[in-house]
Amino acid sequence: MQINQSWKYALLILAIFFVSINLRPAITSIGPLLTTIGGSLQVSSTQMSLLTSIPVFCMGLFAPLAVPLQKKFGYRNAIVFFVFLIGIATLARIYFINYSGLLITSFVVGIGIANISPMMNAFIKEKFPTKFGSVIGVYSFAMGFGATISAGFTGIFYEQFHSNWALALGVWGILAFVAILCWLVAVGGNQTVEVGQNQTEEVRNPWKNKQAWAILLYFGLQTSLFFSLTTWLASIAMEQGMTLLIAGSVLTLMSVVQLVGNIFIPVVMNHYPNRIKWLASLIGIGFIAAFIFFIDTNWAIWTSAVLFGVVLSGLFPIGLMLPLDEAKNNQEANAWSSMVLSGGFMMGAIIPLVIGVIFDMTGNHLMTKVVIVLLFIALAISVLIMKSLKRVQYA
Repeated sequence: MQINQSWKYALLILAIFFVSINLRPAITSIGPLLTTIGGSLQVSSTQMSLLTSIPVFCMGLFAPLAVPLQKKFGYRNAIVFFVFLIGIATLARIYFINYSGLLITSFVVGIGIANISPMMNAFIKEKFPTKFGSVIGVYSFAMGFGATISAGFTGIFYEQFHSNWALALGVWGILAFVAILCWLVAVGGNQTVEVGQNQTEEVRNPWKNKQAWAILLYFGLQTSLFFSLTTWLASIAMEQGMTLLIAGSVLTLMSVVQLVGNIFIPVVMNHYPNRIKWLASLIGIGFIAAFIFFIDTNWAIWTSAVLFGVVLSGLFPIGLMLPLDEAKNNQEANAWSSMVLSGGFMMGAIIPLVIGVIFDMTGNHLMTKVVIVLLFIALAISVLIMKSLKRVQYA
């Protein structure tokens, strides 16, 4: 019995959701236990921040491989392989209970995410050409969901597993095997049409395009903001006297707000599509949150967490949409997404590491808060650059 077209698309969206859940927990699960793991392994904050920076840097470094690998193996096989890679690396943390093991698994996770992200972007553009904004919303919602549950439950798992941080980190690998099953059922044995097949339009090289570089700059800055907050927010909360579980709840609150916005904002953007106006509004909210962040009371950090969640929920899906807005065909969608994600994630790996170095030097998070303000200033400048280069304002 043949499944009708609507069910096929529903299954594809479900598969996209389950695959995308796996793109954050191996990184964001570190944040709630950052201080705990550092103390257990007797390593510095700079060394611990590498556990976030290395996978994010790899997400950028290896993203260009996505285009040739997708062409050679197709979406189905390539995504199955890289999800499997993420799952195995995450589960391996249960057995390699040392700093070197965490570094190696972080590196492998980064390779997996690096290849899945641009492939998924191009896959969505190809399969949902008229509704890619809404499906990008599902994609970003799923990543937010993965980040939220890992931020919220890693600390709980740590307590339930009798202070076994390795098991609390490694358990997230199970999600990968659920995703593989869903993906295989949805995509089946039929390979999707190869990106670039039967296309005669000229493909612009994004590396020679000023607008592509402007989008890359924006994406790198918003990625820096996301990973800086997910890595250090719980540590900042603990510096203000909160316990590990309560500090983890601050991070969870930010992630939950982001999660709701990830699905809500892309849908609303279908009716109010001007990207520049959205970015200006979100960055304005971000400045408010960043300045509240300097108030050294618990209500301030909870308030900032909510506002940061709102900001992040819009900045990321818009960052995914911008190269797709520019792409004239599926091949360009893959090439532009690969460039933006490659350079953007490599940028995003630097700031959390810098924060770790500064924290080791100063012993407090005052400069961390200053860095967050500077990131919003840089984001505002990047949006102005995109606007100046664009003849029509992403409307």
